[in-house]
Amino acid sequence: MTKTIWLLGILFFLTVHPVCHAQQNSDTMKQTTNNPLLCDPETGLCELPGQSSQQEGQTLSPNQKPVRIIYYTDPICSACWGIEPQLRKLQLEYGVYFEIEYRMGGLLPDWSYNSGGISKPSDVAHHWEEVSQHYDMPIDGGVWLEDPLHSSYPPSIAFKAVEMQAPEKTTAFMRLIREQLFIEKKNIARQEVINQVASELQLDTAKLEQAMEQEAKVLFQEDLAQARQLGVRGFPSLFVIGKDQEPQIIYGVRPYKTFEEAILSAYPSAEKLPYDKSWQGLFKAFSSLTTREFAELSEMPRAKAEELLQQLAEEKRLEKTTIKNGSIWRLSEKN
Repeated sequence: MTKTIWLLGILFFLTVHPVCHAQQNSDTMKQTTNNPLLCDPETGLCELPGQSSQQEGQTLSPNQKPVRIIYYTDPICSACWGIEPQLRKLQLEYGVYFEIEYRMGGLLPDWSYNSGGISKPSDVAHHWEEVSQHYDMPIDGGVWLEDPLHSSYPPSIAFKAVEMQAPEKTTAFMRLIREQLFIEKKNIARQEVINQVASELQLDTAKLEQAMEQEAKVLFQEDLAQARQLGVRGFPSLFVIGKDQEPQIIYGVRPYKTFEEAILSAYPSAEKLPYDKSWQGLFKAFSSLTTREFAELSEMPRAKAEELLQQLAEEKRLEKTTIKNGSIWRLSEKN
């Protein structure tokens, strides 16, 4: 009875809440009513056009830690980039209680559609500029003008290959591949870009490429199949699962409080852990931080946080990379 109520709840939630939406396979749908790259800044969703929100009986269960988070995403999802500050803070305050599993959703199979005001790659550039300002996360849409991606499938399959080779490095891979896309304007569907990121993480690129041609493709298709079973129709979609607790669903970009409440609902005994909010502590925890991320994690007003970061850059303690819609900061080599 409890499971039935939960399933009905998921169906209702996915029906009434909008996200980055994904396109179905081009073999079965050449045109869509929603564009997968036209993420709604207000709802914080990149939706999958034509994706049914009917669930097909897939069940979820907690893992070894008290809470399991299944995160449906895509490497090119701009709304998913928008929740990086919330997820990083959640990791610092409640990370001992949960494990997060990334699942790929297939946001852009190819360009075999014309809908939602976006019919070609160059149309995405301006939209990303707007999304960047709305979420206060730096994004340069120039990649869609200079070297547009033909699909988000290659970096998604690469993620599954990394998961096979070094599961502990998946979060770092996703972060770096997104920085290449959103900050560096690199076409992350290109194998050389994927290999560059893999090399930074000291992964075996030959094994990675081999896996991308074989097992990783199968795992990627399994992710897509499970997404359909769960009724996932957009990104970010997070299922927060605790033992003997009703699963919580976070759909789209939401404030930090929503993520915190989901953890506490899944595991009522969870206690917020203190963490080092100094700039040294935060850059020890994360190799790169945007201005907004640093402000949220340090709990400083944004203007004060930016002033401190700029001072540290002038003192050569941090390295600053600035694009048209913001900056990202890293420890300088001397540190």
